[in-house]
Amino acid sequence: MGLVKIISGSEFGAYLKTLPPPEKDESAVATTNAAANEIISAVRCEGDKAVRRYASRFEKEPPVNFEVPFKLAREAWENLKSSDPGLASSLTLAADHIKRFGELQKEQFVSFESEIAPGLFAGQRIIPVDRAAIYVPAGRFPLVSSALMGLIPAAVAGVREKILVSPPAKGGLPDQRILAAACLAGADRVFALGGAQAVAALALGTETVPRVDLIAGPGNKYVAAAKRLLFGEVGIDFVAGPTDVLIITDAADLAAGAANFIAADMLAQAEHDPDARARALVPDRETANLIEQALVKRLALLPTAETARSSLKAGGLIIIYESKEEALAIANDIAPEHLELQVLSPEEWIPGLKNYGSLFIGSSAVEALGDYSAGINHTLPTSGSARFTGGLSVRHFLKSVTSLRCAPGKAYDEALAAAETIARAEGLAGHAESAALRIRPKEEGDRS
Repeated sequence: MGLVKIISGSEFGAYLKTLPPPEKDESAVATTNAAANEIISAVRCEGDKAVRRYASRFEKEPPVNFEVPFKLAREAWENLKSSDPGLASSLTLAADHIKRFGELQKEQFVSFESEIAPGLFAGQRIIPVDRAAIYVPAGRFPLVSSALMGLIPAAVAGVREKILVSPPAKGGLPDQRILAAACLAGADRVFALGGAQAVAALALGTETVPRVDLIAGPGNKYVAAAKRLLFGEVGIDFVAGPTDVLIITDAADLAAGAANFIAADMLAQAEHDPDARARALVPDRETANLIEQALVKRLALLPTAETARSSLKAGGLIIIYESKEEALAIANDIAPEHLELQVLSPEEWIPGLKNYGSLFIGSSAVEALGDYSAGINHTLPTSGSARFTGGLSVRHFLKSVTSLRCAPGKAYDEALAAAETIARAEGLAGHAESAALRIRPKEEGDRS
């Protein structure tokens, strides 16, 4: 049928070499970076004037005012409760779960001071950033849930001012459901801004857009490029790319119902974007065929079939592995954003899995729960970046800052002597002298 590519585990390395060459990707990235850089430079020099110019160029209905009166967010929430109580109730439940999970995360970050040696008191304080912006996309799909996923962890962290930013839609305002979610999730201010110009305005500050300490949330390639280019002037969560999923099954006699689950979950990622990647690791060709057959049947009934089919044709993949060890190695190499374990004994697989954004354990743990309502965050590392980072969480809105307090004593003198010795080894005489003065106080200028 050819809807997805089916290969053996031993062919996986060769398959990677068939993907577009790096220079092609680098060229596309360079073009995107150049466009984002142009916008950033203009906003840096012209402020609101540049933001308005780019908004007029890229938005169908650019806003009259960038900041949305917050009463409109409150009205949107009240209207949603009456017009779509089912959605309002679902968002409320999701918000409660996200908050509970965030509070558990925050408990892991504690301030302390401890005497690590007599007279040496080392400590840390956990301090929230002062002002954070949450970018919520509204292009192909208005990601209402992303408002909750960004704003609620920021609120739990204790951020003083939480700003929601989303591209303008009808009437120059963000999508009404996004406005409603902003109210529910505890935003303090809302701006109708999108694209690289929104990121630049938030990172640099303009006449009407406040400079923030951190920008979090997903966005298109221009938003991602602007975040990457401005990192250092502003904090970011991470740079996100196209979404992806990897599903592992070990049932050689996979039933049609289980194949249907796997196919449904692959399509749930594929429908995001033609660049989204849906992959599965299976033990034999029969299983691969069952999954592909289920994909074809489900795709025929899917309203978003055009996008999903493009995604599957471009990068849909089913890999047949020969051993559990090979499957684990491939999974860790892919480092998927979402990793589903639809296996008979998940606990036996978990210790060997090291690289993933979120792990979904068992067929009941459908990835859509993580996207929306189970409490864990859906803003996750993509494009293999799960090798070195995790998803958006309370920790992104917190700073761990250290302190040192000293009292006279043997340990204090030993530490000073060690500092002097190391500083002299590095050739930093000033450092050595500042430590030595505390060991053997002398009149200024006595030491050579």
